[in-house]
Formats: sequence, structure tokens, C-alpha cells
Amino acid sequence: MSNYPWLKSYPTGFAWDAALAARPLFTLLDEAEERYPNRIAIDFLGHKITFAKLARDVRALAAGLRGLGVGRGVNVGLLMPNCPQFVTSYYAILKAGGTVVNYNPLYSPHEIEHQIEDSSTEIMITLALKLMYPKVADCLGTTKLKRIIVSEFQEALPFTKRLAFKLTRRKDIASYPNDARHTRYASLLRSSGTSAAVIHPESDVALLQYTGGTTGVPKGAVLTHANIYINTLQCGLWFTGLKKGEEVILGVLPLFHVFAMASVMNLAIHTGTTMILHPRFDIKAILRDIHRKRPTLMPGVPTMFAALQNFRDIEKYDLTSLKMCISGGGPLPVEIKTGFEKRTGCKLIEGYGLTESSPVASANPLFGLNKTGSIGLPFPGTVMEITDPDNPDRVLGVGETGEVCIRGPQVMQGYFHQLDETNRVLKSGRLHTGDIGYMDEDGYFFVVDRLKEMIISGGYKIYPRTMEELLYRHPAVAEAAVIGIPHPQRVQVPKIFLVLKEGTTASETDIREYLKADIAAYATPHAIEFRASLPKSIIGKILKKELLAEESKKG
Repeated sequence: MSNYPWLKSYPTGFAWDAALAARPLFTLLDEAEERYPNRIAIDFLGHKITFAKLARDVRALAAGLRGLGVGRGVNVGLLMPNCPQFVTSYYAILKAGGTVVNYNPLYSPHEIEHQIEDSSTEIMITLALKLMYPKVADCLGTTKLKRIIVSEFQEALPFTKRLAFKLTRRKDIASYPNDARHTRYASLLRSSGTSAAVIHPESDVALLQYTGGTTGVPKGAVLTHANIYINTLQCGLWFTGLKKGEEVILGVLPLFHVFAMASVMNLAIHTGTTMILHPRFDIKAILRDIHRKRPTLMPGVPTMFAALQNFRDIEKYDLTSLKMCISGGGPLPVEIKTGFEKRTGCKLIEGYGLTESSPVASANPLFGLNKTGSIGLPFPGTVMEITDPDNPDRVLGVGETGEVCIRGPQVMQGYFHQLDETNRVLKSGRLHTGDIGYMDEDGYFFVVDRLKEMIISGGYKIYPRTMEELLYRHPAVAEAAVIGIPHPQRVQVPKIFLVLKEGTTASETDIREYLKADIAAYATPHAIEFRASLPKSIIGKILKKELLAEESKKG
């Protein structure tokens, strides 16, 4: 431990070697029910559910799932947006002894079919909406899927909104047969039984979370109860100053994504925090809820904070209730951080993690030194190291740039049924992240770029993130992405994609002149393309792989 530079920078109040005992993940809700029974756990479009009611529903649904054969080794899919049914189903599957497999509701039928087959999902829980149910129904009888549990979306709405939904959104509601392969979610909530499955936290799998990982090929990260439970404790310890049983968190990020699972749902359950859930990113609805419902916490991604910060009518909303926002899912440009903090008065701190680390591995402290541009300090019980990409067993020193590696109790067991891929990223007890970075003398880590996104141009290394940081400082730039495109002499050259802020203008000449003083000649962009928008993932992360795919088609 004496060799860990971050120890001298650790926040006061707890130690890096704090005791972190593993327990079944669903005990988070058991504890919340005992401590905060009458506190609101979920506020969904005005429909409010207490921790006691949520826990009762979880017990009933778990009993119903056990009646359908759910237990150890049974993988149950969740395909739905943020809603109370998601939270209830997640904890009920775990309490029944099964494994959760998260699905993106916007997946194509082919993507859903592939994940069902790869994960051996036997049961899927989804909503009776045309956007989701038909894609799942097509997999019955053609894949390993044996049963669909269907919930009515409107069941989670307040009474008046429930009636309005049935009347005005009838065309969006999907019908489904009353047969042996379908089960109504509502009927399972009438099941009786209170005993939870016997769980061995260190070995029993809680979640198969699919990720593109470092190769872009979808893989299921195997996360145990211990992995996720301990990561939740780590988050709870790290964010000192949070008042248990008093905070309110805005849940805009999709819960089926591992970042939101940890920083919204599980953290909220652990700390007795009310979740204001939104089924999608609607900037006006988000601002209205911040103004009226006064959340104190809001995890998000950089593009989300940029969109809020640049919204033209933001002055009409009171955002002063926010005291901490957590940015993840990608690098946080300095201009977005400082601009958002100036607008709101809250702290916007950058954290870091991967699906393979359950996901959080480090973050800047809420109180103490918050280094701009840094991903912060390693979490309790977590060791982060920089290794030589050409010699992975060689650990580099302070200030040396190499691959960021993670060791800790939150690191996955491996990839589901993919031993070669597992052995590629898990070496000598370390999770190799594929990110390039360094550690400074205070133990703070900095990510320079993705190893696979680094551009080698004429033998020189160009880091897109460095150029993107510079572009975000330009007063007209709202979004920026830099990729490497093929070049006959230099192998690769940078290409810039830009989205401008509403009401601003900038030309290619303007951007080139702006960059000239701060970048080396070999990093001069080969091309600059202005767009109305950039391709993004469901959580708002800019998808460079789609930009690369577009360029490759051009030949």
C-alpha cells in the first residue's frame, strides 16, 4: 500500500482499505425497506412508489418468477426503458436466484435475436408497446427464448395519465396472445412467497451485461453479486456528504446501461435516495423536473450536460437544487465541465469505469482536490496501474504514458463463453482497459485516449481527445469528434466532425486558424466536416465507429 501515490490524496473520512464484504445484491433493497419504508423510492411521471411498496412488489414478482422456473443458471432478459417495472424486475430476478440480461429497447430484431442466442436468455420481460414487444415475439420458437412476460406500460402511470395514454396512444400499444408462452406481469405481482434464493455472492452471476468492449464485438461481461454489490458500496463511500434518506436523483440515463445501473438505481437504493425516472432524454421535461422536483444529484454523459448548458431558454429554469453531477461514459471536455458548473453552481465531477468493472473504478472526490481533465483517484480497494502496451507485465512510473489497468473486487469474472477474449483483457490479475493514460505524482489518473483510437500519422502519435478538448473551447462548437482516416503516404490523417451551437457560425478556415497555434504541423486535420448532428449511443456517447464505417464506405 505504501507504493500507492493516491493514498496521500484520499478524501478524509474513510480509508482506501475500507472493509467491503460481499452480499447478495438484492439485500440493498431489503436494507432500504427496513431503513426508509415510507420514503419515495421512485417518482415516475408523477406516479410515486415507496421503498416498502417496491420491496413488496419485488418479493411477489420473485415468487412468481420462481413458479416459472427461474433460479440459479436461468437467464432472464429485461427489454424496457426506464420505468418502475424495470427496477422491480431487476431485483426480483436476483431475489429468485436468476441472472439479469439487459437489452437495449432500440436494438434491431437481429441484434435482439443474436443476444438471446449468445446469452441463452430463456425468459424476457418487456412492455406491451409496438416499439418493443413485436421484436421479442418474433424470437419465440426461433431462438432459445421460451417465454415472454408482458407488462402494460400504462400500469406505471398515475390514474389520469393512465386513462390519457389508453385514449391518445392506443396506436402504440401492442396486443399479445393469451397462451402458454405468455405471462402477464400483473398476474405475477399477485404471487405469494417471501423467501429469497440462497446466493453465493462471490460465484453466483447477477448480471450478463453486453458490451462492445475493446473490439466492437458484443460480449456478455459476467458480473457476480459480489462485483456489483461491492461497487455499490464503493460508490456510497466515495460520495461523502450525501445524506442518506434525503437525496433525490434524476434518472435520465437508461437503467439497462451499466453506468445508470450503478450510479442511479443501485446507488439510490443503497442510500435511500428518491429516483425521478425519465423514459427518454427530453431536455424540456428534464429541465422542468429539475425546476419543480428539486433533485440534488444527476449522473449523465458529456453530451447531455452540453445540451443542457447550451439550451437557449435555460435561464427560465432554477437548477440550484443540484449539488453534484457525475459524468461518465466518455471523456468530459473541460469547457463542458466549467460551463455547466457556472450555469448551475453544482459540482460536475468526472468518473471512470467500464462494463467489465461493474462499472466504476475511479472518480474525482466530491470534497477535496478535483483535478480538471482527470478521471480522479482509484476507488476503495481498487488498484489502478499504467502498463507498457508492448510489455503488459511492466508497470510504468509516475508521468509515464501507457495502458490503464484495473485490479479490484468489481472486476468481472470474464466474458460469457468467450475464453480467448477473456484471456486477452484479463492478464496477471489485471483488467486491461484499452485506454491510454498516465498517473501524476498525486495519484490522479488521466486518460489521454483510447488505444484503438490513437492516430499514427507518418510515425507520429496523435491523440484525438487532445484535439477534441481544444475544439470544445471554440465558442461556436457544440460537439466534436476526431477520427483517423487512411492516407497513401502518412497511413492515417485526422478528420474532424463538428456540430455548431445554435445561432453561431464558423467556417473551415476559421477552425483551421483556431487550431494552428495549439497543434503540431503533423496533427493538422486533413478534412473538417460540419454536421447537424453526430451519431450517438443510447446514453449519448458519440459513436466514432459509425463515423469510421461511413468513411470506409467512401473508399
